[in-house]
Amino acid sequence: MRWQAQAVRVDDGALPGLARIGFVRTVKTPQFEGVTFHEVLCKSALNKIPEAAMLPFRFTVNGYRGCSHACRYCFARPTHEYLDLDSGNDFDAQIVVKTNVVDVLRRELRRPSWQRETVALGTNTDPYQRAEGRYALMPGIIAALADSGTGMSILTKGTLLRRDLPQLVEASTEVPVSLAVSLAIGDAELQRDVEPGTPSPAARLELISAIREAGLDCHVMVAPVLPYLTDSTEHLDDLLGRLAVAGATSVTVFGLHLRGATRGWFMGWLERSHPALVGPYRTLYRRGAYLPSEYREDLRRRVGPLVARHGLGGPRATPPPRPVQRVAEVLQPTLF
Repeated sequence: MRWQAQAVRVDDGALPGLARIGFVRTVKTPQFEGVTFHEVLCKSALNKIPEAAMLPFRFTVNGYRGCSHACRYCFARPTHEYLDLDSGNDFDAQIVVKTNVVDVLRRELRRPSWQRETVALGTNTDPYQRAEGRYALMPGIIAALADSGTGMSILTKGTLLRRDLPQLVEASTEVPVSLAVSLAIGDAELQRDVEPGTPSPAARLELISAIREAGLDCHVMVAPVLPYLTDSTEHLDDLLGRLAVAGATSVTVFGLHLRGATRGWFMGWLERSHPALVGPYRTLYRRGAYLPSEYREDLRRRVGPLVARHGLGGPRATPPPRPVQRVAEVLQPTLF
């Protein structure tokens, strides 16, 4: 039997980094060709964010580590290095799954000290990536939060969220529920190259419409904007117009940052796909991970009128403060 070699007792050569976090077994299935799942038992589910991060939430839950969306720019890539996995191909294809996250979360939410603060989902890796189709962690996480009277926010590129819309609508009658979709690239060909494992722009626009038809608001993260690729006024105007037609209620727009190992991974892709831009990118990011202030100000100046024109200037439409871009760094010690 092909499953026999995947028994918990089988020595499958698990990496030492995985052994440190409650490793149970490694699984490969024909339905997920090229992807390896490492199942672990987590000790905690709620991650508390350091106050220095200056984020609009203090607690997160991450059912997965690594992400098959394979976005070239993903800021969470360096978190895989803690597991002795690399931040490139391993991050895309070696997915860590907290199989007991729902049980642990329910236990933590029952603590007398829990103040029912809003919990953010999707801050590190996408809760609706392909792995969710196999493990279905989110229905249990949503139920645990709603049953405890805890509000939640979800950020995703994954259209699998549509599966849970009825449950989220029901939860919204009991607790605050905030949904956001990430969509920053309107050109389908470029999107496939930059985000090879994600649903198409058209599919995500349909997701936005489905969320709105279900009666929930839908914020959109138009981020990261890629210099010289998706930062033209024409591209942004077209994308924001399509978001408005789909029913998006507000947007956040900010530019690409390249931190840690993500920088090398993204620049390697840029050299293969857009070699003429390697020099301009090195100039833009010569001082570090963030775009120069003059670039950010120019982007803000051009985006503002577009957001207003398309009626997307909701309460969260302004760019976030710079520390929000450090979320992967501050989350790394607390993911497990």
